[in-house]
This record gives sequence, structure tokens and C-alpha cells, in this order.
Amino acid sequence: MLNFEYRNPTKILFGKGQIANLAKEIPSGAKLLMLYGGGSIKQNGIYDQVKAALQNFTVLEFGGIPANPEYEVLLKALKVIKEEKIDFMLAVGGGSVIDGVKFLSAAALYEGDSPWDILSQRIVTKKGLPFGTVLTLPATASEMNSGAVISRQETQEKFSMGGPGLFPQFSVLDPQVVASIPKRQLANGITDAFTHVLEQYMTYPIGALLQDRIAESIMQTLVEVAPKVIKDPSDYEAAANFMWSCTMALNGLIQKGVPTDWAVHAMGHELTALFGIDHARTLAIITPSHYRYNFNSKKEKLAQYAERIWNVTSGTMEEKANAAIKATEDFFHSLEIDTRLSAYTGEFPGTAQVISRKFTERGWNGIGERKALTPADVEKIVEMSY
Repeated sequence: MLNFEYRNPTKILFGKGQIANLAKEIPSGAKLLMLYGGGSIKQNGIYDQVKAALQNFTVLEFGGIPANPEYEVLLKALKVIKEEKIDFMLAVGGGSVIDGVKFLSAAALYEGDSPWDILSQRIVTKKGLPFGTVLTLPATASEMNSGAVISRQETQEKFSMGGPGLFPQFSVLDPQVVASIPKRQLANGITDAFTHVLEQYMTYPIGALLQDRIAESIMQTLVEVAPKVIKDPSDYEAAANFMWSCTMALNGLIQKGVPTDWAVHAMGHELTALFGIDHARTLAIITPSHYRYNFNSKKEKLAQYAERIWNVTSGTMEEKANAAIKATEDFFHSLEIDTRLSAYTGEFPGTAQVISRKFTERGWNGIGERKALTPADVEKIVEMSY
């Protein structure tokens, strides 16, 4: 097991009715900016619950943060924060809204020339404007980590950012919100969380026995509750386990002491930037090809995964590893998520070359758990995903 440090300061308020308690977590006298997405919270009752809980605070609102938080939209919110002297933010939404608020948290206190520097120069944020979250769409675990991904439509780019100053002060997780989530978004959330675990697990053995078991338990839970929560999102027990699994998948715990990959995410982000494909679906597109291309370096963990998650107990290591990749594809298909790029874009020649060139231009010459995948490798993996 590798050396590591672990600290997660986010307070979690989990369960029924916890939205009513969020005011207790906000500093008295704070001037709030409440941020949300397309307005679905006004149809499902979450908006009214939040407003009722915040009745003793001065609250301004900023809506319209898109599914892939857009830099130009966030600059408008940043203007409100500075002009109105906002001193606390509340993100009410899923990972996109929360990621957008993390960027704003960093940008509000940034003293450089342009907020874009935070993304383009990968500046680590050590102190940000305080914020909390009310989670409405389980998927990304942004409610309990310090990372974010921001898009810029103008340049067709998608950059990650983060730092110890970007943990939410608190996050409210009420599984009852799952009841109003559309089937497509539920499938995306399950796929996103499942792939988050794979990125931290599907590398090579390093003797981190407990980390492997925790990661496997999250995947097993997602596999078990997926059909239940899609069939009946109001099933509180299924929704609760789904929500907590998503949070645990990327709150920093299972990545400690182990090598991590993240090449799938790096390639997937480019597909979203180019074509606007849902983030989770880009991960499902890249994952099988990535594992097949890197089969020899991943086959030991793939075989372990086959045995422990998919109950594949017979055959050679190579046979089990191949069965694991097929089982993963089948799981995504069971969620009605296609795993071929052509299903989303049709014939679009040159995509792999465009992505490879972008990696080269950014100096991303070695990605994956061994930092061994070059832009040329990326090109081949994306081509395999057509």
C-alpha cells in the first residue's frame, strides 16, 4: 500500500427532512447566493424547502447553470458575488451546479489577471469563498470532495480544477429527492459513480486489501440497487443506498494508498466538449476500449473484479479478465447506455486525431496509473470506441 494523507472536512446531513436543518450550518448574518440549474427544483418542491429553511437570511439567487458548467455563464454569477458582496454560497443541484460553485469559490478570492488561469494553469485553490450544498442528483460526489470540472464552449475545452480550499462546508443528502429524477439521469448517475470506482480500482495490485474491498462493496451495491431505483425511484431504501454509494465513490477514501487511473475521464471529457454527450455516457464509451487496449497491464485486477463483482470463478486469468470487460459493457447496456461513440455521433472521422492533438498541445504526454499512455495511445483507444 502507498503512503497517503487523508482529510475530508465536509459535514454530511443525510436522510429525510435534512433540508430543514441546513440553516443551522450557515454563519449567522451571512449574505447568501443560492445557485441552481435549469429550474427543476421549482417543480419538485426542493426550492420551496430550501427557501423555507433560509427565511431568516438575505438570499439572492442565480439560476441557469448548465449540465456542463459553462465558464461564460459562471462569470455572470461571479459578477453578482463581487457586486453584492456575497459571503456564503449554497449550491442546490447535482454535480454540475456544485462544480460551478467550486469554480466561483476559487474565482471570488483569486487575485490574478483572469479567472481562466485557475483552469488553464491548473492553479490549486487553498482558500475559497465558503459554500454548502443541497444535493438533488446523486452521481459525482462533488458534494463531498474538492474537485470540479468546468467547460468552455468557445474553445471546446473541459478542464478539471480543485484544491483543499474547495471542500463544501456541509452537504445535505435527502434520498427523497431521487423520486423526481428522470430515468436517463438515474442511469447516468449509476454509470458515473460506477466508473469513478473503476478509475481508482482497475489499475494493478498493490496489497491495499481494505481499499479493494471498500471499492468492491460500492460497485456491488450499485449493481444491486440499479434496477430497483430505476424501476421505482421513490423506493427510499434503494434511493438511500444509491445516493450514499455515489458519494462514497469519489469522496477521496478509496483512492488512498492505491494507484489511480483517470485516463477514461480525460478522454471522456473531450467527447463531452466536442459533442455535448452526457459525461457518464462518454465514460461508458471509453471504458471497455481502454481496458482492452491496456489488457496486459490491467488483467490481474480485471480478473479479481470478475470474480468478486460478476461471480466469474472459472477459466484462466485472461479469460476472467475478458469476461469482466464484457460484464461491464452488459451492465451499462442494462441501463440503456450505449458503449459505442457512433451511436451518439454517427460517422465522425477525425475525432480520435483531434483529441490526440489536444493532449499533445497541453503537454499531456503520459496519463493513466503508470503515466505511460501517450497521445498516440489515446488516439488508438478512441478509435477502438467508434
